[in-house]
Amino acid sequence: MGDGARAESGQASVELVAVLPALVVCALIAAHFVSAGWALWSAANAARAGARADLVGGDAREAARRAVPGPMRRGAAVTGEGHTRVSVPVPALLPGARLGKLSASASLDVGDD
Repeated sequence: MGDGARAESGQASVELVAVLPALVVCALIAAHFVSAGWALWSAANAARAGARADLVGGDAREAARRAVPGPMRRGAAVTGEGHTRVSVPVPALLPGARLGKLSASASLDVGDD
């Protein structure tokens, strides 16, 4: 083994240690985007459930609350008569992190065609 090979023997390990924190941060950011997408999809689904219940004469707010997934139910807010609006907290992956709330709304009208 020449002097050049000996000088580069730990290069891969050093590069891995340098890049690993950036990879972890990128993975957490991607996971937070997935979590936010789930929250937005869940809010829209709950708003549609409330709008459907309102259309058939049911309790729109209760139907929307039941449609919110368990992890988001605690901080969820449902408003509206005739136009259901649901806000849910974005689930955080790190303890103590607050990512805010996302909202969706829905209303259904039966038209005379």
